[in-house]
Amino acid sequence: MVNLTSFSVLSSDCRYQSLSIFFLLKLMKTLSWSKPTVAQVKRLVSQVNRQRLWYSHLRPILTERQPGSRGSQAVRKHIFSQLDSLSAGWSVEVDSFISETPHGPVSFSNVLAVLDPMAPRRLLLACHYDSKFIPSDPSDPQKVFVGASDSAVPCAMMLELVTALDPHLKNYKTLVNLQLVFFDGGEAFEQWSQTDSLYGSRHLADSMSRIPHPPGSEQSTLLNAVDLLVLLDLIGAPDPMFVNHFENTARWFDRLIAAEKRLHNLGLLSSHPKEQTYFMKDMNMGPVEDDHIPFLQRGVPVLHIIATPFPSFLHTLDDTADKVHSHTVENLTKVLVVFLAEYLRL
Repeated sequence: MVNLTSFSVLSSDCRYQSLSIFFLLKLMKTLSWSKPTVAQVKRLVSQVNRQRLWYSHLRPILTERQPGSRGSQAVRKHIFSQLDSLSAGWSVEVDSFISETPHGPVSFSNVLAVLDPMAPRRLLLACHYDSKFIPSDPSDPQKVFVGASDSAVPCAMMLELVTALDPHLKNYKTLVNLQLVFFDGGEAFEQWSQTDSLYGSRHLADSMSRIPHPPGSEQSTLLNAVDLLVLLDLIGAPDPMFVNHFENTARWFDRLIAAEKRLHNLGLLSSHPKEQTYFMKDMNMGPVEDDHIPFLQRGVPVLHIIATPFPSFLHTLDDTADKVHSHTVENLTKVLVVFLAEYLRL
């Protein structure tokens, strides 16, 4: 549904003045779904490359990457490099800040990438890229926590998604902008609490709530411009299950179900035994605290794509690359590439 109250925020920028009935209908059309043809679906998913996802995107992230560390800096450089190599023209920036933690003041850096900063509306696709502080194995000091599913794989999936869609996103100008967010400091340093967790998402949600959008507006902020936050987490293990966590985004979750079924019936998913394997509508696993919380508390609709029940190796040294089921990750990336193409009307 389109929130017509949001149209008033456009009046402060001459680029969006004099909204006509034509403009309103165009915006409503933009925010509706566009179902690709069979040929278009096949072409979209053919652009998802499992080898590229694994070797170009994921491998460099499989390292210790605690906030403020050299590993964190290396992963940020990797994200920048991958996005800079694309032709879509991503505007990439670092949102850096210092916050108090149980370990003292720590420097955090969210990575943000947008296609069209002036677009009136935004779809946020997000994950966290930091890894949790977990001691190495005393008997094997070389074995460190790399957080493959938490959340190196989601980061790699996001990079693969925009790489696969790069030909479609080139010169992409529309009323809905795609923004990528790689949160820093999603994990707690000690015990999860309201103050020891979600450092990057808390900072960004607060910042976006203070930035006028369009620039100069006195009525609306960047946060008001967010139509939907899609958050990926704990992805990589075989046989994951994803449930809908919020009623107000049920229609978007239904599109994930529909995309999975359609790709299965077209024979475009591998190691996928039945039509509906991943996304389960009529199950409730309860709320999960994650990087969406600061946005949810400010009224942003959230689609939380997190494996529930959690992987058995969560927050252990066993969350490694060998636990990642590459066909599952490829399948989920294909589902999401169709989801994004439909949402953005590519």
